Amino acid sequence: MSEVTRRELMPGVWLRSIHTGKFKSAYLSVTLMTPLNRETAGANALIPAVLRQGTADHPDLESLSAALDELYGGAIEPVVRKKGETQCVGFVASFLDDAYTLEGETVLEGAAALLGELLLRPYTYEGCFCPDYTRGEKENLIARIRAQRNDKRRYATHRLVEEMCREEAFGVDKLGDVAHVEAITPQSLWERYQTLLATAQIELYYCGSAEPERVEQAMRQALAGLPQVRERVCPECEVALHGGAEPRYVEERLDVTQGKLAMGFRTGGITCWEEDYPALTVLNALFGGTTMSRLFLNVREKLSLCYYASSTLEKMKGLLLVSSGIEFDKYDTARAEILSQLESIRRGEIEDWELEGTRSILVNGHRSTLDDQGRLEEFWLGQSVAGLDTGIEELVEGIRRVTKEQVAAAAQKLELDTIYFLRGREG
Repeated sequence: MSEVTRRELMPGVWLRSIHTGKFKSAYLSVTLMTPLNRETAGANALIPAVLRQGTADHPDLESLSAALDELYGGAIEPVVRKKGETQCVGFVASFLDDAYTLEGETVLEGAAALLGELLLRPYTYEGCFCPDYTRGEKENLIARIRAQRNDKRRYATHRLVEEMCREEAFGVDKLGDVAHVEAITPQSLWERYQTLLATAQIELYYCGSAEPERVEQAMRQALAGLPQVRERVCPECEVALHGGAEPRYVEERLDVTQGKLAMGFRTGGITCWEEDYPALTVLNALFGGTTMSRLFLNVREKLSLCYYASSTLEKMKGLLLVSSGIEFDKYDTARAEILSQLESIRRGEIEDWELEGTRSILVNGHRSTLDDQGRLEEFWLGQSVAGLDTGIEELVEGIRRVTKEQVAAAAQKLELDTIYFLRGREG
């Protein structure tokens, strides 16, 4: 059985420990949480990648690899995530759990120290970031931003969100944009790094067999060099309502052979903080979130209107996003059928087998998170950003209690906000 604790180590620096003997590896992460902002998103995304290139004591990748080899071949990777309107940047580390070392050596303290070194003692040149490291990682980040266009399915959802939330922070991409990244210099990046260290709320996470007190001591020591500030505030997430206006239609033409139809709904204020949130999660799963869903079984399989059709939920932002791939001339039919399936749920036309099957898939999906350290860390980071301590078992209990009437009521609150259609240049 896992024991979950969360403690504040210093102002705005929190440690969540999952004490468990379930895994042979231990998982450690450090995340700086800052408001998602068009001006700073690119620099924030670049910082962990540049930091990972070298430290004061291990100035290049070769010496860092040697240090990780001494920790039984552990791994530390830079990571950039978006949770609501919060940009989360930092590192995730995986290494052998102390319970499995050959001669009882401790790995935790060494891994925590290396993580702290990466975050707080970077390799510098003339008082700021190394120009070569900055230049190389800028090129990599720009390539990543541009490559998002290659996966047209993800690109369509990205463009939908960009258009739907064009006046909201949520419309900003977690990696930033090419123009802002191109303008970054080693000096400007160093200044942004100092600001981030002094202002971001910091979330630390550990999952493994070590006692929480030992983890706390290791992390306090590793982060002793952090700027001492009175307060670090976790960003909030604006939840916008649609307001009953006509849905906005955005069309784009590119060299594609398959159309991409993406539809964005506002949830009428239902988010992870509301008591009807479990009903919204069941609605999303029943509508398009699983292989038992209406969009998959009816729109894709039965009617063959889409190559794929699914929906996802943005729990903090209050959005439900539909993604589908269609023939260019099927736009009207596919759009009408997707909305028709939603209308059917709104009317409460939900079969018992459908509800129970969906519930079962959701429960199993949540429970399987408990067996995957990466997904578990991702889950708890999301909860921390949202300021929630609700665990997976509590979420499962909420899902078990959802009724057909509650699902229908959640569906009735959905409002179609924006439609994005990507078609071919000729089609």
